[in-house]
Amino acid sequence: MQLETLLANISQHSNLVDAYGATHLPIYNTATFDQKRQFPNNKNYDYSRTDNPTRNALEDIFTLAENGAGCVCTNTGVSALALLFDTVLKSGDTILVERDCYGGTYRLLSILLEKYDVRTCYADFTELSEVENALEQNDVKLILCESPTNPSLKIVDLKSVADLSQKYNTLFAVDNSMATFASQKPLDLGADFSLFSATKFISGHGSVVAGAIVAKTEHWSERLNYFSNAHGRAQSPFDVFLVSLGLPTLVYRMKTQEQSAIQLSEFLNTLSDVIDVKFPGLPSHPQYELAKSQMKIIPSVLTITLKSAEKAEQLIQNTKLFGEKVSFGTSDSRLEIPSKMSHATYSEEDLKKIGLTHATVRISVGLENIDDLIADIQQALKVETNKYVKL
Repeated sequence: MQLETLLANISQHSNLVDAYGATHLPIYNTATFDQKRQFPNNKNYDYSRTDNPTRNALEDIFTLAENGAGCVCTNTGVSALALLFDTVLKSGDTILVERDCYGGTYRLLSILLEKYDVRTCYADFTELSEVENALEQNDVKLILCESPTNPSLKIVDLKSVADLSQKYNTLFAVDNSMATFASQKPLDLGADFSLFSATKFISGHGSVVAGAIVAKTEHWSERLNYFSNAHGRAQSPFDVFLVSLGLPTLVYRMKTQEQSAIQLSEFLNTLSDVIDVKFPGLPSHPQYELAKSQMKIIPSVLTITLKSAEKAEQLIQNTKLFGEKVSFGTSDSRLEIPSKMSHATYSEEDLKKIGLTHATVRISVGLENIDDLIADIQQALKVETNKYVKL
């Protein structure tokens, strides 16, 4: 079954048994369930922290979409990461992480190191020799990366990293928040876990924070469920419902946004105030061929570096259609200076290691008309051209 078909009618393709034949996920917004009143079913419910029919239905869909063995939906994307660490790691373990990682991941790893003696080593995952060197020198329990990375938009060869994880008997997890299963499926490429913030492209509306983690094997699926119940990380039924509203349009939204991101990137490359444009959908990107082979859709996130921090602030403050907001992947376009927002927890030294400056701006392209977005940037930077009509 193609993904678009699976997502078009999620109540039909999940294991949810609804007495009234609801055509979308019914919200079982209850804390507890009466054991005596449940009709015969393959699953009995008692407490919503442990299991809930609404949440289980979405977990079924995510499991099918990622070709996994089981899924846990969590209350945030960071909670999915924390659940992974709770389940897999113990005090004294080492985790190998792509150096260019989300600021929330970086912060969480710093907390783990400080409180639980979990050691983190970082590497550039686009250099496989650097990854293997780290694996040779350290007894690594877990490998974690994003692809594309946030915000430098590097593409990691997931199959090759998965091969290294198997060679060194190490677990491998991919943060699939940006690409989503509409674009790539890490488990098919050899990863043990695929996790994502459903806050972003998957829900698509910016109305809910949510996360999920899908395991390749029954063993790890059961362990994730156990720790989710023990730590109370489960997502509420109403938040599950909000996430589910974005699923039927996910593929179509991302394809439309991809085309707009290509056009916006090409325009930005013509501006003298912009000294660098990073977008894996452009042939100029150093890993363009890998991106096209590994992903069906290039996510509509691009990162630019302007001539100065002052120019970056000018762009931020003068745009009318782009909100200054964290996160990405929603129907509205937005921009941010990562060093001030999503990656504010990074030290200046670590910002330099991943090539971020205060003149770096991350742009998430939404569903607005592309000519309007280009015109907005044009007027914000006071670009003199007649190619686009000014707002």
